[in-house]
Amino acid sequence: MAVIGTGLMGSAMARRMVGQGLDVYAWNRSVDKLEPLTAVGVKAAASPEEAVEEADVVITMVPTGDVVASLADRFLPAMRTDAVWLQMSTVGGAWTDRLVRQAAEAGRPMLDCPVSGSSEPAAHGTLTLIVSGAEDALERARPVLDVLGTHTLYVGAAGQASRIKLIVNSWMAASVVAMADTLLACRQLSVDPALVLQVLDEGPLRMPYAMQKAEEIRAHHYPPGFPLALALKDLTLLADERDDPSRLGSLLRQALQQVVDAGHSREDIAAVAEQLGKPIP
Repeated sequence: MAVIGTGLMGSAMARRMVGQGLDVYAWNRSVDKLEPLTAVGVKAAASPEEAVEEADVVITMVPTGDVVASLADRFLPAMRTDAVWLQMSTVGGAWTDRLVRQAAEAGRPMLDCPVSGSSEPAAHGTLTLIVSGAEDALERARPVLDVLGTHTLYVGAAGQASRIKLIVNSWMAASVVAMADTLLACRQLSVDPALVLQVLDEGPLRMPYAMQKAEEIRAHHYPPGFPLALALKDLTLLADERDDPSRLGSLLRQALQQVVDAGHSREDIAAVAEQLGKPIP
């Protein structure tokens, strides 16, 4: 197996696969990010080409479509003809369409396979994997998918998964901003937030993810499960692909941009709470 890109998610996936007995090579532009992985059995590759030479499955997990494309120019010719490329980076539908064509021109199968879940589910193999592309490639990649996730949802032709992922991430961002605003309202109305959270947690509106974010907001502690900069990137990708502007989408991007500009870009999206009650400059 090969992992190209060992940031938060790529590292967690590599650790999970090695822990399950898979032979994993990894490459990253910043070599220092490979050092903690080699300590647990991941093999560091000197180049993308070297990483993929013997791999049955190649995973890409890097920030943007242009980076994926430039790396694919290098590793696709070096891949085995029977290997499968799992493109797991969140790059949007338009970039995914370009990457599908790039893989086809190189004669290598690519599955559009973004994930729902952050680095913690990746480390424990409990991701939800959204897959689109050729079904025969899906079956060849399934042993790896089963290690990384508890749910694999096949959604049709390549490109569908990436579009679904952007919509899901928009919903997730909206839920976090809504929770931050709920806790802000508690403070403004002198209401004990624990009581509001109890009503939400014990009733039909229960949402475990939102409860987790509420704990982080109340503690002012934002370990980067889903960094703000990446959340803002995904909201922008969705806005670029929508035919009509969304007022809610614009408000969400505005809220996240304010927090990024305040220096919280590497913190979790829950850090939006730190700026939500402040006026927009």
